[in-house]
Amino acid sequence: MLRHAFSRILLAVSALVCAAAELPAADRPNIIWIMADDLGYGDLGCFGQKVIQTPNLDRMAMEGMKFSHFYAGATVCAPSRSVLMTGLHHGHTRVRGNAGKTNPAAQALKEGDVTVAKVLKDAGYKTALIGKWGLGDVGEAETGLPRKQGFDYFYGYLNQTHAHNHFPDYLWRNETKEPLSNIVSPLGENGGGYATDPVHFSDDLFADEALKFVEENKASPFFIYWSLVVPHANNERTRELKDGAEVPDYGPYADKDWPNPDKGQAAMITRLDSYVGRMLKLLKAQGLAEKTLVIFTSDNGPHNESNHDLTRFAPSGPYTGIKRSLTDGGIRVPLIAWWPGKIKAGLETRHVASFADWMATAAELADAKVPEKTDSISFVPTLMSNGAKQEQHEFLYWEFHEGGFKQAALYQGRWKGIRAEGSDALVALYDQQNDVEEKTNVAAENPDIAAKIGEYLKTARTDSADWEPRWKAEGKKKKK
Repeated sequence: MLRHAFSRILLAVSALVCAAAELPAADRPNIIWIMADDLGYGDLGCFGQKVIQTPNLDRMAMEGMKFSHFYAGATVCAPSRSVLMTGLHHGHTRVRGNAGKTNPAAQALKEGDVTVAKVLKDAGYKTALIGKWGLGDVGEAETGLPRKQGFDYFYGYLNQTHAHNHFPDYLWRNETKEPLSNIVSPLGENGGGYATDPVHFSDDLFADEALKFVEENKASPFFIYWSLVVPHANNERTRELKDGAEVPDYGPYADKDWPNPDKGQAAMITRLDSYVGRMLKLLKAQGLAEKTLVIFTSDNGPHNESNHDLTRFAPSGPYTGIKRSLTDGGIRVPLIAWWPGKIKAGLETRHVASFADWMATAAELADAKVPEKTDSISFVPTLMSNGAKQEQHEFLYWEFHEGGFKQAALYQGRWKGIRAEGSDALVALYDQQNDVEEKTNVAAENPDIAAKIGEYLKTARTDSADWEPRWKAEGKKKKK
């Protein structure tokens, strides 16, 4: 434990040293982090998609930099966002799974947690969260409310069940419920349901709100965490109507000879693409493009919850698995970085990074301090095409609590180890460099590497009363 704590301190100090060398304080950019929900690595044209149209994001990639080896914080929503906000990997961050209504406090950030929004706010940035949160709610989980976690302004959904409904009858503006004219058929708790009379599509409202925030705050540095809901399914609508791809219209896919869920899934992604196009156009029109870093990514791998056909779109690209998988299809996500005049156009990097690295990256850009406890390594040197200064991770780490505790680690950017239930279970080892589909377990041929990853997995996580591995919790019960 002391060794891991010391290494995190060294990373934080190193990030501060790099900050002084890489980017003068006068060049602090505005920062916009745009994140799709359940968008796969292969869902964008610039990452290999052949069917769905994404012209704006493809242009963004041509004008900026693609990360081909970028990883989400987790394979599902809440913990991935917790890693993003805290700069702590999945075994250290506060929220490690989707607790939902059964234990909302376990899915909330707490007082004393340090988010990237707090770091940027303390550095003089205006901070806004627009869209889906998932790390705090009214009631038992209010310690995690956005404005208690560093955001000056919030507009959107607090909990993810409410966010299933793309046509809700209310959204939150700060801590106030703001009614919408959609007529909703409620299902379950926490705002779940679907609209029987849809009028206002939430992501349309979020796009308007994000653009408005830019126009109103262009005189000072700002940070927008624009957390889209598309192309996440409306799970309740899928159960009731067999079609969870809830979207105002099917756009260019209306005349396709496809089932409606397929049309809706494609239309959500193309609609998302249009939002990004609007933002980049606004930044150019306002003279802010050269002063603003825009990053686009997704919170985890693609879903299969709209009743759409995965084979039509191949959303995981060349990788195996989808959301809830620890193979790369569940955790490797597209990332595009755009900053005209700073990031060279048309580049692709193989630098291995993850959501945890956003903390150190944002802090360096803002000339701010990285929290003392961190698993974050800034990728600013990569953005600035200064690879010689880029630090590398020895390990990336993930875990998953649904259906039995599992762990995974990526070692040296190449070797993926996955361990199923039980602290001493054997590690399945995959050579991601030569087997991107993770089809062949090579642990027997590489016992030293498998053993090294296995030892790391034993010490990678800190204990959390809210997120104990099932085998460990059951062991405690037996002792009693």
